Amino acid sequence: MEETLKDLKDEELVSFGTMDKSPSNMSEKEYEEWKIKSKDFVREYLFSINQPLVYEKDGVMVAEYKNGKVVNI
Repeated sequence: MEETLKDLKDEELVSFGTMDKSPSNMSEKEYEEWKIKSKDFVREYLFSINQPLVYEKDGVMVAEYKNGKVVNI
């Protein structure tokens, strides 16, 4: 039987990923720290594979590159 995310429990998601604790079981302080670390991890990972970080800034989609260049897309 093929597992899907909806079939997995929080504990299983935590054990298969890089997280120590499920966000649903974190205190407010832990959750805020996790959000910051997650954003940093995503940025570092994308730059390591030479991909831009794409996000919305002032209502416009932009791509931010490792060299600091930010362009509207």
